[in-house]
Amino acid sequence: MTLYGVGLGPGDADLVTVRGRRVLESADVVYSPGRLSRSVATEHVPEDRIGDLDFPMTRDEDELRRAWKDAAEEIAPRARNGTAAFVTLGDPNVYSTFGHLRRTLSAFHSGVDVEVVPGVSAVTAFTTALGVEIAAGASIALHEAARGVSPTGPDRMILFKVTDVPATHDGLVEAGYDVVYGRRLYMDQGETVVTDDPDALSDRDYYTLAYAEKRGLDAEPATATFEAADPNPDSGSGVQTETDGGTPARAGDSLDAATLERAEGEACGDAVSGESR
Repeated sequence: MTLYGVGLGPGDADLVTVRGRRVLESADVVYSPGRLSRSVATEHVPEDRIGDLDFPMTRDEDELRRAWKDAAEEIAPRARNGTAAFVTLGDPNVYSTFGHLRRTLSAFHSGVDVEVVPGVSAVTAFTTALGVEIAAGASIALHEAARGVSPTGPDRMILFKVTDVPATHDGLVEAGYDVVYGRRLYMDQGETVVTDDPDALSDRDYYTLAYAEKRGLDAEPATATFEAADPNPDSGSGVQTETDGGTPARAGDSLDAATLERAEGEACGDAVSGESR
């Protein structure tokens, strides 16, 4: 049958996708690599359908390979004879342990079908949690920042695994970045913290991320001007568009489909082709 790699999202059980929940509810057994992912999975799966796997806390690659081989030996027959799921926080293909399992199964149990169910990743969820908007056209880079590392270069960065916040902060500020931190976002386990004060996060926590943006970026979207404009209710309502001849037209006037589509594209910042109008 199939092994499903299911992304659980950033930590809140309500942020598991509808498809992910359906897979968990129908799976014969659900495996989890850690306590946090297990706690989310048990919101959707009875405890008696949760499988146990043992992963050592080590950086020794030989020991880790043995652990993943043992995990594959446990999971493969369950996936061949039924439906099994392996859950991870976030998305199974983004900074996830699932890749180790998939490669190990491919090497030793190639007959097992594997399917990935995407999850909401902290790569995107952080924007809502931290109140950050990444506007259209902006570039952003993803880096790890464990043990005080301070990656620099891109204008905007998301940093995962910020385990020494004060040291990372010093390096980023010196390089010209403004930084805001989020710890245990959308997680019921532990305290959720959003702050730009590195001293508030001086203790080590694996589930800490940062958003760093170069100071002085001039990239305001067109609608930023609305925030400074004085509303004038007497000016009348109704959005204006332009007809092919450049004459303003009230929304709702009769316009051909091509003109409307072009106007919508221009309003969203799309490049205008050189074709004649």
